[in-house]
Parts: sequence; C-alpha cells; structure tokens
Amino acid sequence: MSRADVVQAGAGRRPNPLWTLGLLRSELVTTVRRWRTLALLGVLAAVPVLVGIAVKIETRGGGPAGGGGEGPAFISQITNNGLFLVFTALAATLPFFLPMAVGVVAGDAVAGEAGAGTLRYLLVAPAGRTRLLLTKYATVLAFCLLATLVVAVSALLVGALLFPLGELTTISGTRISFAEGLGRAVLIALVVAASLVGVAALGLFVSTLTNSGIAAMATTVGLLITVQIVDQIPQLHALQPYLFSHYWLSFADLMRDPVYWDDLVRNLGLQGLYAAVFGAAAWARFTAKDINA
Repeated sequence: MSRADVVQAGAGRRPNPLWTLGLLRSELVTTVRRWRTLALLGVLAAVPVLVGIAVKIETRGGGPAGGGGEGPAFISQITNNGLFLVFTALAATLPFFLPMAVGVVAGDAVAGEAGAGTLRYLLVAPAGRTRLLLTKYATVLAFCLLATLVVAVSALLVGALLFPLGELTTISGTRISFAEGLGRAVLIALVVAASLVGVAALGLFVSTLTNSGIAAMATTVGLLITVQIVDQIPQLHALQPYLFSHYWLSFADLMRDPVYWDDLVRNLGLQGLYAAVFGAAAWARFTAKDINA
C-alpha cells in the first residue's frame, strides 16, 4: 500500500491502529526505497569489507593486524577469529558513519516533506500531528536498527569468508564458545542501535525547525561533528559525560567476563534522556508549526 493509498483510506475517518500501522509501513518502505538511503546503507556495508580485506592483506604481508596496536578495538584479534570483525566494524562506524546516516534520515523526516510540499498532504489524514511525528520517529529508530544490522551482517559474512571462526578470547582473557560469542555480537549490535536514539531525536527536532531537508541534514551532521570534537577536548572533561556520544564505545564492555554494566547503563540512560528532551522539543515545535507547504 502506497502512502497515497494510506491517506486516502484514512480520509474522513477516525484514526485506528490498523491505519497507523499502514502509515508506519508506508513510511518505512518510502525511506528504505530512497536512493539516498540505499547509498548510505551501501557505504555502511562496504566498511567491514574494506577493513577485512585490509587486515587480510596486511597479515599476508607478514605484518601484525592493526599495525602494531593501532586501529579500532578488537582489530588485532580478527585474524584469529572472524567474529571480531563484527566488533571492529561497529567500533569503526559508530563514531561517524552510523550516526551520520541516522542524522541524514532524521533530518529529512519532517523538513524533507515540508520542502517537497507533501507535509500538508500527510496531515490530511486523521492521525494528527502527534501521531504523524511519532510515526516519523519510529521510522528513524527502525533505520537505526537496520543500519546497525547491515554493518554487523556484512562484517559477519566477510569475517567468515576471510578468517577462521571458533572460540573467542574475551577482553578479560577468558574463553567463550562461538555460540556465546555470536550471542554477544547480537547484543552488541542492539546496544549500538540503541546508542543512536539520541541522535535520532536531535535530528528529528532539527527537522521541525526548517522547511529545507538539506539544511536540516547538514545541521544535524554539523552538530554531530561538533559534539564529537567537544568530547575530545581535555579542558571540557566536566561536560563530556553529558554528551550523547561519550559512552558510545562502552559496548566493548560486553566482551568482558564478567560484563561491566556501569558505562553501558549510563549510555542507555543518556540516550533515553536525549530522546525525551529533544522528542518533547520536536513535538512542541511541530504541533505549533505553521504548515504552508
């Protein structure tokens, strides 16, 4: 069912769960089918391929994987177990590529519709602004999960093709089975996806401030880069624990035995706080927004 079909089916009727699910499905399909979205997912899928090939070439040349300790966490373990490519790829993409992709999709969620003149068309439907905004946010969250899984699945396939699989050695030095390691990889992917909730809310809020999708996307990515820079300045250490990116790499603690939960809980709590604050700001702005397009 296309977006037009969903709106036409709901015109003149009170909103119901089935109509809302239809709108959500339409938003998901529309987002995934965009060439921009496909290009972003393609870039994310290519990162594990490039990392895996680089490590394979380096080890064949006789050098140690990771250039003697440089590079993302876990990279020196890839040659021993291809599953570590999943952790390395997520560590490599989380600081920039994954949040950038989410920022682009979130920034375009409302502003893109306004700029294209379709936002007023969507509001003809009986959902109302609040339900439409929630649908937009749910779509961005679904993209967070999809983008993370694209990286993880690509890394798992490349790791299985280029390197051996088997028991894993945790950061604590203990050995775990491949099945348990795979389970932890799935859990890490879910934590990484949840780590993008704050960026999604921030991007959605920015998207309600303008009618230009390009401006909203650029602003969201610019804010992301600014926060990353601030998080690296030692003089601002008092502010850094409150930045949404500060605990992103805490997912590595899931590879300890026992697992260290402190920073993981802080990260998830911080993402929830950003989602609540910027989600409320987006709602306040969008419900009062004058829709002229």
